[in-house]
Amino acid sequence: MRRFSQKKALNFVKEMDAFPKVPESYVETSASGGTVSLVAFTAMALLAFFEFFVYRDTWMKYEYEVDKDFSSKLRINIDITVAMRCQFVGADVLDLAETMVASEGLQYEPVVFELSPQQRQWHRNLLVVQNQLREEHSLQDVLYKSVLRGGPTALPPREEGHDQPLNACRIHGHLYVNKVAGNFHITVGKAIPHPRGHAHLAALVSHETYNFSHRIDHLSFGEEVPGILNPLDGTEKVCTDHNQMFQYFITVVPTKLETYKVSADTHQYSVTERERVINHATGSHGVSGIFMKYDLSSLMVRVTEQHMPLWQFLVRLCGIVGGIFSTTGMLHNLVGFCVDVVCCRFKLGVYKPKEVSTLHQHGKDQTCLLSENGEQ
Repeated sequence: MRRFSQKKALNFVKEMDAFPKVPESYVETSASGGTVSLVAFTAMALLAFFEFFVYRDTWMKYEYEVDKDFSSKLRINIDITVAMRCQFVGADVLDLAETMVASEGLQYEPVVFELSPQQRQWHRNLLVVQNQLREEHSLQDVLYKSVLRGGPTALPPREEGHDQPLNACRIHGHLYVNKVAGNFHITVGKAIPHPRGHAHLAALVSHETYNFSHRIDHLSFGEEVPGILNPLDGTEKVCTDHNQMFQYFITVVPTKLETYKVSADTHQYSVTERERVINHATGSHGVSGIFMKYDLSSLMVRVTEQHMPLWQFLVRLCGIVGGIFSTTGMLHNLVGFCVDVVCCRFKLGVYKPKEVSTLHQHGKDQTCLLSENGEQ
């Protein structure tokens, strides 16, 4: 009687419990279930590990807008070595407003044009990086994110102990010009002011000394940012004739760089180049020298370093965990269903027929019962 009342009370409690119950098959331990759980937890751990690295990474966002700053000055950073003595060459800027900018901000330093072995190796490495930048434009993002901690972009100093003559002139420094198109040039003779423009004192220099072979170690516009490579950095040209002109046509794009390490107002630029021999007899007119004609774009590029927010990282982690649980559960049920179908079709495993052995055992039991009755 007591046992019956306990059973009745247990059934009443089960009927009053309105919460859904987990089927008993879900809590049964099995080899397949353990394997699926192990695979699921391993996949979750790996994906969460890789997702953490994605969360730590940053990317560059490019936005374009009209450049409204037209009153400020544009800074030009220059470091060029010309294979002529410093007293024979002069550099200045003439813009479209017929404004000549003198070269007070530039220094003329006598140097050796040929590079030392260490400098030549550095120059080769710089050219390799420049070639990779031309082929893989996404490497520019790496340079932006590694500013201030990248390798030096200036030519290393020459080792002590050289005895070569100082046959070249290194022109380096910076100039401030108007934000209009202009022409920075290096040609024979020092520049002198002129009512109708400007001129260079080239009459006292012999044509036999003309040699505008040059190497551009650095040329940039705007604020100079360490670690950033520019398209003309490392360019080296060798003359094939005394009277030769080198022209660079540059389009400058104002750029605002905002990363977690630096914020700077700098400029990017694209360039096309051309060179020809000056020969008035064949109609190739001009002046021997190096001419860099630049023009400014009306658009400004804003480059900002972006980072994944924490809430998005947590949402992605929840998606990984939930997705793997759901996917592994469906795959486990699907595989179990397919195994049941195959075993049922071919009478394997639990579906193997057992009727014959059951009837045989039942016949033995009946024989034993008849013998017992006969003995009685």
